[in-house]
Amino acid sequence: MQQTMKFRVGIIGATGMVGQRFVTLLASHPWFSPAALLASARSAGKPYREAVKEKWAMETPIPENIADMVVLDAENDAASLVGKVDFVFCAVNMKKEDVRALEERYAKLEIPVVSNNSAHRFTDDVPMIIPEVNPEHLSVIPAQRRRLGTKRGFIAVKSNCSLQSYVPLLHPLRKFGIRCAAVTTYQAISGAGKTFRTMPEIVDNVIPYIGGEEEKSEREPLKIWGNVQDGRIRSAASPVITAQCLRVPVSDGHTAAVFVSFENKPTREQILSAWEQFEGEPQKLSLPSAPVPFLRYFADDARPQPRLDRMEGRGMAVCAGRLREDTLFDWKFVGLSHNTLRGAAGGAVLLAELLAAKGYFG
Repeated sequence: MQQTMKFRVGIIGATGMVGQRFVTLLASHPWFSPAALLASARSAGKPYREAVKEKWAMETPIPENIADMVVLDAENDAASLVGKVDFVFCAVNMKKEDVRALEERYAKLEIPVVSNNSAHRFTDDVPMIIPEVNPEHLSVIPAQRRRLGTKRGFIAVKSNCSLQSYVPLLHPLRKFGIRCAAVTTYQAISGAGKTFRTMPEIVDNVIPYIGGEEEKSEREPLKIWGNVQDGRIRSAASPVITAQCLRVPVSDGHTAAVFVSFENKPTREQILSAWEQFEGEPQKLSLPSAPVPFLRYFADDARPQPRLDRMEGRGMAVCAGRLREDTLFDWKFVGLSHNTLRGAAGGAVLLAELLAAKGYFG
């Protein structure tokens, strides 16, 4: 898809790990141009390179075209962005109620918000999107605008990062009637905004609890698979999902062990065919960040592995392997996704590309 103009973009929470990932993705993006970097008051007024300093956690250096941009105060400088940005990404580290208020403030200033935060994921007129899975939920935005009293402003969110390692793989199998699923996610430390230097307690260790992750893993897929009715998104009633979430000593890449039962049990060939043939709206529209193929299966029993496979599709593909029948469930398999690319900033950029292609920033 051709895009003739560049959208001016703000990044709220630009100094954090996900914000840094936004910076690297947008520095040379064909559609989006960084126009404002925003963070807390303690970073405001400083050039970006000075505000980040030793916190920079990306593999590549700070982009030169962004390094000297002066950081603004996300809360106090919001009104100054009117007319200067076409939309903002939000990846702030604040209390949930504060994030909710901040995002609504920007939306009411007629600045659309594409959020990586969880604050609005269960607001029933805010779409929570995996672009390949439920793009039709964008149709709830006009109802949200009516509630907010806006003509242009709105909030759209992406789902929790760990969902990307299994929900896209389950989605093409829903035609067989998914009855229930059990998922254990093995989550990288970057999902907590950490590196091995800043999280030494994870070395030679597994932490069997991540606050709030299991509830998100069980509830969010049902909203994603729900329907838009009367200006709100109504969550699906099924399937039943149970989840456990563990933090493991991996820098990037969330792995999922998935067990699933069906109303109509598919064959192995049917599952592999469903994965191979699946493409979503981003692939059909040839969006810049859309991986082709979206879902990638490894026949090697030792794959997928985070270190080897997290960058498939420039970190935007979802990988699967070890598909086999189970003694309790019907089938089991392993999934993998890059948590700060597909799962966080990259997924939000892809969502913004979809919104742009559909005219929501017009």
